[in-house]
Amino acid sequence: MDDEHQFFVFLLESYACAKNRPTGDVLREWDERGITQEIYDNYLVDHQEALSNAYMDIDTLLATG
Repeated sequence: MDDEHQFFVFLLESYACAKNRPTGDVLREWDERGITQEIYDNYLVDHQEALSNAYMDIDTLLATG
């Protein structure tokens, strides 16, 4: 598994835990809203910052698409 994929899984699980939601539900929502690939592609930025910043980015994507 490459670094991007490992971080994506970590981010997904951490985000789901922080939001007190099942991981599968979170991923399904991301897929339905068409933001999964964008979140995955943000690896270069997100893995260098605090997870709270990544969570804010995800929340913004969920709100705005």
